[in-house]
Amino acid sequence: MSPRKTRARRKDESRADYASQRAVKWVGSLPSLIFHTAAFIVSFSLYFFGVALETILLVVTTIVSLEAIYLSIFVQMTLNRHSTELEDIQEDVEDIQEDVGDIQEDVGGIQEDVDEIAKDVDEIQEDVDEIAKDVEDIQEDVEEIQEDEESAPATVSIDPAMLSRIELSLRQLGEEIAEMKRRGK
Repeated sequence: MSPRKTRARRKDESRADYASQRAVKWVGSLPSLIFHTAAFIVSFSLYFFGVALETILLVVTTIVSLEAIYLSIFVQMTLNRHSTELEDIQEDVEDIQEDVGDIQEDVGGIQEDVDEIAKDVDEIQEDVDEIAKDVEDIQEDVEEIQEDEESAPATVSIDPAMLSRIELSLRQLGEEIAEMKRRGK
């Protein structure tokens, strides 16, 4: 026979609760069945040693009645404890459900924010495309001016420094547009 493992009493558990759990657990075990069967056999075998049957029945009935009373008390104590534990678990489940609901609301809010950001990115992309088109138009205008300048009479003079500043500004604008496109995608 292997040694039985018994759990230690928890700090928050009363001695009565611990005893009731142990009693209920023992009564529902095979050793309890063997003990009670042996006790009944011994009790009724006393008849063969001259003890009156009425006396045996009276003692056995009294012991069994007392055992049933205490056992029902222990069972009820165990049921009450389990009921309290179930109520605690139910409260925990309700708290978890509330937390899940809050998380779902947060996720919904985040999704709305993501949708708004995506909309803003689309608008920025449209603006970048529009600016790029404007830069292309300006570049074409600059090229036309340069062609006109080349075909214009030599008497018309254009300030080379001014032309250099315009070209530099156009290059910087083109780089900024490329950077905005790269960040927008």
